[in-house]
Amino acid sequence: MSGINRLLKYLSWPVACGILLGLVVLQYQQLQQLGNRALPVATTAPTTSAPLSFSEAIALAAPAVVSINATNVNVESIERTSDDRLNLYLGERASLGSGVIVSENGFILTNLHVVDTLFDAFDAEVTLNDGRKISATVVAWDEASDLAVLHINMDNLTPIQIGDDSSLHIGDIVFAIGYPRNIGQSVSQGIISALTKESESNPGIIQTDAAINPGNSGGALINSRGQLVGINSSIFSESGNFEGIGFATPASEAIEAFHEMAEQAIDANAGYLGVITGEALNAQSSQLFFGVDNIRGMLVESVDEGGAAERAGIQPGDVITMVEDTSVIDGQNIMMEVRNKKPGDSINIQIYRDGDNFVLPTTLGFGQAIIIEP
Repeated sequence: MSGINRLLKYLSWPVACGILLGLVVLQYQQLQQLGNRALPVATTAPTTSAPLSFSEAIALAAPAVVSINATNVNVESIERTSDDRLNLYLGERASLGSGVIVSENGFILTNLHVVDTLFDAFDAEVTLNDGRKISATVVAWDEASDLAVLHINMDNLTPIQIGDDSSLHIGDIVFAIGYPRNIGQSVSQGIISALTKESESNPGIIQTDAAINPGNSGGALINSRGQLVGINSSIFSESGNFEGIGFATPASEAIEAFHEMAEQAIDANAGYLGVITGEALNAQSSQLFFGVDNIRGMLVESVDEGGAAERAGIQPGDVITMVEDTSVIDGQNIMMEVRNKKPGDSINIQIYRDGDNFVLPTTLGFGQAIIIEP
């Protein structure tokens, strides 16, 4: 018996250690599973490279392509009236083109020659695919790339999806979407005819036989997945009409230029609220307008259509009583609070309306564009 007891005593330690080790491993696995649930690993949704049907690809991109109507002001003639005097005679003409919505925040990319005019007196109106119209502000441009960035104060915009133009091959099917000759949005089909890669001395160029006519400039060249691969820019033609040789700026170059221009535009502009106010309310005017003498602030007389104030819900007849944490004293007081911000910045504006005070979060925009009537 004593031998058996010694044997059991000898074996008990390895058995006990094994059990303890098993419990430790099991607890570690349980803790690891809990940790994995608390900190899920980010995963990428599966994507497909299969092309869509032609109609699906076009339907995906079409809402992002807009019509641009601009007024070009240029020198039509020069008259010498004396040895040291010249008279310049200016003329106006309509310029038609297309643009592509590249941001839900209202940025549109187009060709500079669509909106270019003398003295940078830009004047443009944008018509969306759904029929909405609005004046547009040209906020940045680059002559070297013949690109310009427009901004519109409008909600519910559908930006285009950006494709990978580096994966294009000669023979790939593409579609040009734009507004040729002001007949409405139109689509033409073609292939990639030639590709010129970007170098230090020359920009990249996509050549296509998809029809690009006057009015298509600045429009979208898309692939069979409805993604932007180029900005249609020009044609090679002796007659002035399309002859099967069209050119587009690769999307990668255009979007890179857009980001640089948009950043410059934001840095160069102060935030814009888009209201016209009267004099600051005092006891007398407060009593006159509202029947009480204690309302202080700026009475809103009008708001810009589509502007930051209108989009935030500010209405004519409201009284702006506070901007951020600053009580409104006069128009200069409002202006300084707003101008210290940039387009895209959000501020809280407190208003008085119908006996109640409301705080309206407001995203500032760019200055309102003005259409020059011919």
